Amino acid sequence: MPLLQFDTTLSLSAEQKTSFAETVTEIYTTKMATKQGHVAVTIRDRNPADLHLGRAVEGPLLFLDAEIRQGRSFERKREFALAVMEHVASTFNVPDKNMKVVFTEHPGEAMMGVNRVGGEWNGE
Repeated sequence: MPLLQFDTTLSLSAEQKTSFAETVTEIYTTKMATKQGHVAVTIRDRNPADLHLGRAVEGPLLFLDAEIRQGRSFERKREFALAVMEHVASTFNVPDKNMKVVFTEHPGEAMMGVNRVGGEWNGE
């Protein structure tokens, strides 16, 4: 039941946001070996003054805070992060130095929907 939260200085249209969310969901389900029905994505537009990254170069910024269930391997998380950053760089021309991904891991029981409480990850 991941929550993938993007903060960016990109100015994306509603159509671009929908397409991006769909692509990120597909990347997540593939790299993290799960189903798409419980993947949540937020995309927040920020003013350039709202986001700062010490190594950034000129251009838009994009940060991903990936709230995920604990238990996935470093390799699996790294593959997902790299795939998302590659997609962002090639689709929106965000420089590599202007992207950051942070994973926060939670026990399954901390991830809930109305009719569902997450279990522990047992895919590896």
